[in-house]
Amino acid sequence: MKKRPLRLSVLFTSAFILLMLGAIGMCWILNRQFLGTYYRYRQEKELIRMFGTLQESAQQGSLYSEEMRARLRQAVSTDSISIALMDTDSGSVETYSTDRETTIRRLWDTVMDATPTLEDQEDGETDTRSVPESAPPQDHCIVGKTQERDGYVLRTVRNIRTETDFLELSGKLSDGSYVLLRSALERIAKSSEAANRFLGYTGLLTILLGAAVSVLLSSRLTEPMRELTRISQRMKELDFSAKYRGGSSTREMQELGENMNELSGTLERTLSDLKTANNELQQDLARREQIEEMRREFLTNVTHELKTPLSLISGYAEGLQEGITEDPESRDFYCSVIVDEAGRMNRLVQSLMTLNQLEFGRMTAEMQRFDIVELAGGHLETVRLLAQRSGMQVRMEQTEPIDVWADPFLTEEVFSNYVSNALHYAEGEKIIDIRFERRRDKVRVTVFNTGKPIPEDILPHIWEKFYKVDKARTRSYGGSGVGLSIVKAAMELMHQAYGADRYDNGMAFWFELDTNAQEERQE
Repeated sequence: MKKRPLRLSVLFTSAFILLMLGAIGMCWILNRQFLGTYYRYRQEKELIRMFGTLQESAQQGSLYSEEMRARLRQAVSTDSISIALMDTDSGSVETYSTDRETTIRRLWDTVMDATPTLEDQEDGETDTRSVPESAPPQDHCIVGKTQERDGYVLRTVRNIRTETDFLELSGKLSDGSYVLLRSALERIAKSSEAANRFLGYTGLLTILLGAAVSVLLSSRLTEPMRELTRISQRMKELDFSAKYRGGSSTREMQELGENMNELSGTLERTLSDLKTANNELQQDLARREQIEEMRREFLTNVTHELKTPLSLISGYAEGLQEGITEDPESRDFYCSVIVDEAGRMNRLVQSLMTLNQLEFGRMTAEMQRFDIVELAGGHLETVRLLAQRSGMQVRMEQTEPIDVWADPFLTEEVFSNYVSNALHYAEGEKIIDIRFERRRDKVRVTVFNTGKPIPEDILPHIWEKFYKVDKARTRSYGGSGVGLSIVKAAMELMHQAYGADRYDNGMAFWFELDTNAQEERQE
């Protein structure tokens, strides 16, 4: 037997109640789950703000002024923060707390770094060598993660006797004074419980009132909605002759019925034209966006890739202009470098246009056998003058040939991008080291440079096209951010591995190529 549908008023009321239950339940869950965390975050910010105020006061020499003391007393009463200050010159301690003895004790523990962790407390391994003999037994331990920031330490400390957690911020001010800021976290749970209880009461009242209103509204909307439903059903079946003829007690419903009448009269005439125009518009927009994206990528790639060749040509040309050498062979060498780099710029433009088509699969790698050591050495000769001007040392100990199977142009593109990045970001000792490592039927070419390593969380994104690292981070990438994306495209086209490794003193970018299998077996 076919199940009888429910009345619209029942569905309307049920849906409203379920929606309200879901919304209030979600609010209750989020409140219960994250209110404590949010309160802790606000308390941490308040402690950090108070530390900043003390630091600024210490720099101005007004740390122990009456105005500052009044502000500290206000912080104790309004923000529930216990404060202890110790003047290292006189050894005097000022406290602003409802529990002065505990606050002073905690100040000494933090100054002497005598607070054990929870694990040490449980094992009995508490270091009390720096604590006065007259001090009471240690009753606090560190729980959770300690955060060390600019000039202060923020951590969570638990009172073992009362099982109460506290936020403690300790540090040394610019005038040499030690400071301890302490705030109890006990009221977090109580505040969260009270908020949840109040939310439950108000939510229940809201649901009851909303249910009564929904019943009243649904009864008034039921009849006009039924007729409009029938009309929409016929329109769904492409029968646009249906018209709304009933009356309604609400102006909005009457206007809706009239609008549906107008819609049914015009929709049939315009539907076909609208679909056609919409399809053509979408196709045009897609083509325009694709062309615009290709244009931006092309211009960005050209700007990025022509920087180094232009620098080399400028450097060698300036050298010739200034008469840096009188040797004919050296002048010929300078001129040959300029000619080579000018030709390379032309090839780079053509290459970038070709690489721009990689996403469309219209390019194939021309695999050839060549000596990777010779290719790397030839490229390093062209950048050696630029490296010397920057005070960098370029090292490459490999001298024996290593034959590989790859596309020479794409390989040089990858190697030149790595070397260009190394020249730009080498710091410290300013050493660039080129290494070749045989691995069965492959050789790994590594370009290492000293300097600051790229942050680990950013490392997976450096291969993305147009990805830029924030300048405030440890290692910043300028320009358009397409150099390593070209490396990615070239290596994936040759179906070879590539990557980057972090070291304490720098970064190493590497790629692998197939070696001559027959030669490998003979060796």
